[in-house]
Amino acid sequence: MSHLAKLVAQAVADAREREKQPLPLEAPPLRSFPRAGLIAEVKRASPSRGAINPGLDPAQLAQAYALGGASAISVLTDRVHFGGSLDDLQVARAAAPLPVLRKDFIVTEFQVREARAYGADAILLIAAAAPLATLRPLRQLARELGMAVLFEVHEESELDAARACEPDLLGVNARNLKTLEVHPGAFARIAPLAREIAPLVAESGVRTPDDARRLRALGASMLLVGEALSSAADPQSATRRLVQA
Repeated sequence: MSHLAKLVAQAVADAREREKQPLPLEAPPLRSFPRAGLIAEVKRASPSRGAINPGLDPAQLAQAYALGGASAISVLTDRVHFGGSLDDLQVARAAAPLPVLRKDFIVTEFQVREARAYGADAILLIAAAAPLATLRPLRQLARELGMAVLFEVHEESELDAARACEPDLLGVNARNLKTLEVHPGAFARIAPLAREIAPLVAESGVRTPDDARRLRALGASMLLVGEALSSAADPQSATRRLVQA
């Protein structure tokens, strides 16, 4: 079983447990998700790195990102492998005026509905996490609920699924979630084939202003940055440097 398959299986098991509890009665009003800029991530840990900042305060971090000029916030809500939660999403969204993306291994309708119930303005769908027959209805449900969809690919072969799902944003992840290996050339390889699908988001391996400038020159409309910002001693300044680049 690949790393991604394990992550998805755990996410589904956790969602089944949460289904036993009622969802929040009223979701906060939607915020329009941008198509350009920096998506700054609230990330406590990861399978590849381990602990990043397990004791982070999602409210303080969200405020720092907003003051640093981020366009949106991503919140890892996976509990077992990333140390996150839907509570982190709620807290981050309440603390800052930015739209929020729920980043998780979403493969069920319940996960989409709970994302909106907890305040998400957008969700992540991963091409490699499920077949198109599963992903396309989830994309449609997100649209019905008013949420944007960031659809993530890692290989050229996944672009047909991306086209079929008609996402609002197309993420190119330099990290292969099946092996956890990072391929720095993934964005340069895939971007020319993907520009007509949706505005492009460069994911993984973005750490410095030079990285930001390089990926912008290659056609990235947005950057999604997690580890480098969540672990920064001064996340506001770190965010501002990437935004300015």
